[in-house]
Amino acid sequence: MKHTPSLGHSKDKDGGLLKRSLTSLFSLMGLQLGSRLLTFILNQALFRLASPQAYGTAAIQFELILSTILFLSREGVRNTLLRAWPRDTTIHNNQGSSPKDDRVPALANLSALPIILGLPISLATTVVYATLASIEVCDQPYFHVALSTYVFAALCELLSEPMHNQAMGEVRTGARVRAEGLGITCKTLVTYLVLLYDSTRPESGEFALVAFALGQLAYSVVVFCSYVYQMGYPTFWPTRLATRHSPEATDSRSKFHLIASRYFDVTSLYLSLTMSGQSLVKHILTEGDKIILSWWSHLQGQGGYAIAVNYGSLVARIVFQPLEEMCRVYFSRILCPSTGAQVDRRSLAEASETLLSLVSIQSACSVLVIVFATVYLPIFLRILLPSQYLSTSAPKVLAAWIWYIPPLAINGVLEAFFSSIATPQDLRRQSRWLVAFSITFLLSAVGFYASGFGDVSLVYANIINLAARIVYAAQYASTFFDRNKTTHGWKTSMPTWQFLLAAVISYLAISMTEIHDRAVLLVQTEGRRAILSVVVISHLAQGVGMGLCCIATWWVTSGRYLVKRAPVKTD
Repeated sequence: MKHTPSLGHSKDKDGGLLKRSLTSLFSLMGLQLGSRLLTFILNQALFRLASPQAYGTAAIQFELILSTILFLSREGVRNTLLRAWPRDTTIHNNQGSSPKDDRVPALANLSALPIILGLPISLATTVVYATLASIEVCDQPYFHVALSTYVFAALCELLSEPMHNQAMGEVRTGARVRAEGLGITCKTLVTYLVLLYDSTRPESGEFALVAFALGQLAYSVVVFCSYVYQMGYPTFWPTRLATRHSPEATDSRSKFHLIASRYFDVTSLYLSLTMSGQSLVKHILTEGDKIILSWWSHLQGQGGYAIAVNYGSLVARIVFQPLEEMCRVYFSRILCPSTGAQVDRRSLAEASETLLSLVSIQSACSVLVIVFATVYLPIFLRILLPSQYLSTSAPKVLAAWIWYIPPLAINGVLEAFFSSIATPQDLRRQSRWLVAFSITFLLSAVGFYASGFGDVSLVYANIINLAARIVYAAQYASTFFDRNKTTHGWKTSMPTWQFLLAAVISYLAISMTEIHDRAVLLVQTEGRRAILSVVVISHLAQGVGMGLCCIATWWVTSGRYLVKRAPVKTD
C-alpha cells in the first residue's frame, strides 16, 4: 500500500494551531457557501435584467480596476503581517509584551499602510483606464459616475484593512465571516434592486452600470461598519512610536530608514514593500485574461466570458480561496515564529505532511471534477445561462473552465506555502520568473487567438501559466524541506491507481451510453422543463451512483489514512 500523507500528527501547540486553522477554514467555507447560494439565486434574476454589454463592463473592466487598486495596495502588507503578528497579543490589549515593546503598535502602523498606498494607486489606475477605455465603453449611460463610484468603493474597502489584518493575525475568523458575509449579501441585494427599478423605467438599462457600482459601494461600507462594530475603531494613520532605540536605525546611513524606524518595524516594512512590488507582476498574471479581454474583445463577448467565469469560479471562491488564506495563516505561524526562534523538526515534519495531504485531497477532487463536470455540463448549460448569453462565448468558456479548476486549486496551496516562508531574496528571484511566466501567458493567449480559439484562448493560456507556476512553487517547497533535512516526497500526494481506474470506468459508464445522448438532446430541445423528465433524472442518478463509488474507492485507498493520522485536540 502506498504511503499516504497525513494532515499532521503533532501533539503540541502546533497541533492546536492546525486545529484552529481548520476551524477557521470551515468557517470561511461556510461563509462562502451560504453567501454564494444566496447570491446565486439572486444572480439568476440579475443576469436576466442586465445586458451582456453592461455586465461585461462591470464584471470585467470595473472589477479589473477594483482588484488592481486593492491587490497592489494591500497584498504585500497582508502577507507580511501574517508572518510578523505576535501570538496571544492584540492591538488593544498588548498582553504578554513589556510596556516598552513597540512591536504591536508598529504592526498596527503597518496595517494602515494600504490606506496610504491606495490613494496614489487609485488615482494612477483611474487615469490610465479612462485614457485607454474604448469609445463603446465610455458611451454607456453614466459611465463616469459608475467608474468614480467603483474607485471610491475601493478606497472605502481599504479602510477596513487594519481591522482585517488584526482579525487574521489573531485568527478571529468569526469577525471576518460576519463582516464579509453581510457585505456580499448587501452587495447583491442592492445591485438587484437598482436593476429591478431600472427595468421598470421607459429608458430601461440606463442605470445598469450604476447598479453594479452601488452594489460594490454597499459591500465596502457594510464590511467597514461590521468590523468597527465588532472590533472598534482602528488606527487609520501611522503614529510615532513612544520608544524606539534600534541600533539599526541609529547606524543607518539612509534617511528613509531613520524616519521609517520611528513608525514601523523596518524589517517588516521592507518585506511588505518587496511583496507589494512583486504583486504587480503577480497581478498581471492573475488578471491577465481581463486585461487582454478588455483590449481585444467586444462588450458582448466580455459579458459572455464574465458570466462563464462567474459560474466556473464558484468552486474557487467557496473552497479554494478560504483554503489558500488559511494555509497562509497556518504555514506563517508554524514555520515563521514571531519570536525569531528556530523552527523545530516536529513543526517542519507537520508542515510537510499537511502540504502533501492538501495536494493529495485536491488532486483527487480535481479528477472527480474533470470526470463528472465534462459529462453533465451540456445538461446544466440551459439551466445556468440566460437565453441572451447562449449565443456568446459563455458555453465554450465554461467547458474550458473545467480543465482550469485543477491547476487553480493546486497552485493556490503551493503559492500560499511559498508566500508564507519566502525571504526577500526568494521573492526577487520569483519576480524574475513571474516575468517569464507573464511572457509565456501572453504568447500563449495570442497564439490561441490566432488559431481561432476565441475567448477560450484565455483559459488555455492561464492553464499553461499556472502549470509553470506550480512547477516553480513545488520545486521551491522540495528545496526548502531538503535544506532542513525533512522528508518530503510528492509521489505520496498523487491519486492511487485504484482511484484513477474507478474514475475512468465511471466516465465511460456515464458518457458512452444511450441515456446520456437522450438526456442532452432532450434538454437542448425542451430547455429547463426537461430537467424533471425521467430520462434526465435517471442520468443524474447514474452519475451520483458512480460518483459515490469513486469516493468510496478514494476513502479505502487514501482518505481513511488521512483521518486516522489527523491531529488530536491538545491543550
